[in-house]
Amino acid sequence: MDHHKAKKVVIITEKLITDEVAKLVEECGATGYTITGAGGKGSRGVRAARGGVTDAFLNVKFEIITASADIANNISDKVAETFFENYSGITYLEDVEILRPQKF
Repeated sequence: MDHHKAKKVVIITEKLITDEVAKLVEECGATGYTITGAGGKGSRGVRAARGGVTDAFLNVKFEIITASADIANNISDKVAETFFENYSGITYLEDVEILRPQKF
């Protein structure tokens, strides 16, 4: 099978804003995304991957794959501008290869 170059946008942020981030990602032109729970340690301390009494303060990780570098950059920039002044988060881009480009 042929491999095709694409970009993966990774966004790690607070679960509290999942719906708003998802909406912005779609508005920027992404055709889909994957969301998983995320835990770890960063500049704002340690975050568990699972909640106790409430999961409102957990983190999530978005992964978005797009064939368009422009869309990837736009998503990354818009999410940071819109949310990261008031919520914890990080976004980064990776070069990836995909097998079925028609899916993206």
